[in-house]
Amino acid sequence: MDRHQAEQIYPKGTISIGLVHEALMAAYSQGLNTTAILQQAGISNELLQSAKARLPVSMYAELWIALADAMNDEFFGMDSHPMRRGSYQLLAKLLIQSENLQKALQDCCRFMNLILDDIRAELSIDDEQAYLTLHDRQGPKRMFSYATYIMLVHGLMCWLTEQRVVLKQMSVRCKQPKEIEDYRVRFCQNIEFNATENRITFDAQYLQLKIKKDKKSLYEFLQQTPHNLLVRYKNPNSLSLQLRRQLMERSPEYWPELGEIAEQQHMSEATLQRRLKHENTSYQQLKNDIRRDIAIERLSKSQDSIQDISDALSFHDPSAFHRAFKKWTGVSPGAYRQLQQTPD
Repeated sequence: MDRHQAEQIYPKGTISIGLVHEALMAAYSQGLNTTAILQQAGISNELLQSAKARLPVSMYAELWIALADAMNDEFFGMDSHPMRRGSYQLLAKLLIQSENLQKALQDCCRFMNLILDDIRAELSIDDEQAYLTLHDRQGPKRMFSYATYIMLVHGLMCWLTEQRVVLKQMSVRCKQPKEIEDYRVRFCQNIEFNATENRITFDAQYLQLKIKKDKKSLYEFLQQTPHNLLVRYKNPNSLSLQLRRQLMERSPEYWPELGEIAEQQHMSEATLQRRLKHENTSYQQLKNDIRRDIAIERLSKSQDSIQDISDALSFHDPSAFHRAFKKWTGVSPGAYRQLQQTPD
C-alpha cells in the first residue's frame, strides 16, 4: 500500500467528545438551539452522553462550521467581541501579501488585536527562539479558548510556509483539562499548565521563510478550512509520528511486533519503549489509537458490517473487537453506529 492509498483508507484522527462540549459551551449559555447545530454536523445528542466517545475529525470540523454560522462568530462566543463570519478569510487574504512569516505574524497579531477584546497577541524574539504570547484581559480562560486561538494562527503559519512549524513548547495559565492528549496531538508534547503566561515557543528561523501564496491557493485553503486546522501538527521528527506513519502504510494484520519495529529503527526494545514513554505513548497505544480511529471512521461513514470492520482491524473475532471498542469509547460498535444514525 503506498502513501496515497493509505491516506484514502485511514482517517486523519478522532476528536474527544469532551471537546464537542467545550465548543458548545457558549452556545449553551446563549440559549441557542444546540440540537439543531449538532444535527447539522451529523452528531446525535445521545452520543454526547458517552464520556469516552470520539468523533472523526471531519465531523468535528462540520460542528465548527455549524457553530460559527449559528453564532456569526468564528471564535464561538469566547470573547466579549465576536469574530464575525468572514474575519478569518479576510485575515488570510491580508497575510498572503506579507514578505515573510515574521511580517505575516506581526500583521496577524494586529488584526486579531483589533477583532477581539479579551486577548491581545504579541510576537517577540529572543536569540534563536520566537514567542507568540497571548495576554488575556481577565483571569485565565479555558484551555479550549487558548487552543482555538493558537490553532487559528498556527494553521495559517503552517499553510503560509508550506511546512509544519514545529512548536517546542506551549504554556497556558489554565489548569490541565481532561482532554490533554487531544491537545498534545494537535500542538506538542511539552504543554505547561498553571503557567504565568500564555505562549507558544518555536525556532526563530521560521520567521524568515518567504510567503509564496496567491489567490488560487488562498481559495483552496479556505475551502478546506476548518478541516485543515484540525490535523496533527506535532513534531514530524518525533518517533511516535514516524511509527504511526509506518503503521498506516500497512494493514493491521501486517503490523510488526515490538522487536521487529525496534530493529527497523536500529535500537533496542528498551530504548524504543523509553523514547515512546517520553512522548507520552507506547507502541501498543499507537496501534490501539489507529485501530480506534479506523473503526470510528468506518462505523460513522460506511455501511460495512461489524464483522468486516473487525476482520480489517485484524481482531481474532468480533467479540474481541466489541470489547476493545467499548474500552476505547465507552460504547459497543453497534451502539456507536446506532447513536450516530439516531434522528434528533
